[in-house]
Amino acid sequence: MSEKMILSDSPEKQKAYEAYMKTTHTLGRLVSVVTLALLVGAPFVIGSVLGAMPDLGAAGRGFLSVGLVWTVSSVVEYLVYTPMLGAGGSYLAFITGNLINMKIPCAMNARELVDAKSGTPENEVISTLSIAASSLVTIVVLAVGVALLIPLRPVLESPELQPAFANVVPALFGAMAYKYFRKDLRLALIPFAAMAILFMFVPSLTSSTSFMIIPAGALAIGLAWIKYRRNRKGETKA
Repeated sequence: MSEKMILSDSPEKQKAYEAYMKTTHTLGRLVSVVTLALLVGAPFVIGSVLGAMPDLGAAGRGFLSVGLVWTVSSVVEYLVYTPMLGAGGSYLAFITGNLINMKIPCAMNARELVDAKSGTPENEVISTLSIAASSLVTIVVLAVGVALLIPLRPVLESPELQPAFANVVPALFGAMAYKYFRKDLRLALIPFAAMAILFMFVPSLTSSTSFMIIPAGALAIGLAWIKYRRNRKGETKA
């Protein structure tokens, strides 16, 4: 159901939603600019206070070595995630970060619980609330972790726990991936197998996983489109 269809029955709700979206974009753009200024300006402020300004030439060369890959990845993430999260959720997610393993799963679970569809006001509100809650929980957990870091240091550095910490990221991404893979295992298996074989034969690509999202995503979208076309033809014949 489209946003226009949902709001057409109530002009008051449509007007309120338009005002909400206008405020969301105003605050989102303002905070995004402030956040970007703080992130970029921090090295210069620290350098001026400590008398050790960054070498702009070295910083430029460092950016060119990795920045082009991350620039492509950031554009792809914007195009993929923004329709899923809506305006408010996208502003919050991109400002607070940690999208793949925190914000996206939280928003997707919240959307499934209330059966909200992408592009609807319901999805806009639910995504914004869920990502805001996720951000607040993250801040609280980090604050507690920092406060307990020194008392728990002997436990965290114990040899018995080191294998667990070494496998946290694979376990996290594996659990999240299966949640989506199980919806269509055959559709997920082909891109997964293709990327696994590619990385085995070209190990150097493991350092460019963000860039490899593009061909992997294109392959998955292409396969999904082919499956959709086949299903449509089957329905037409029936």
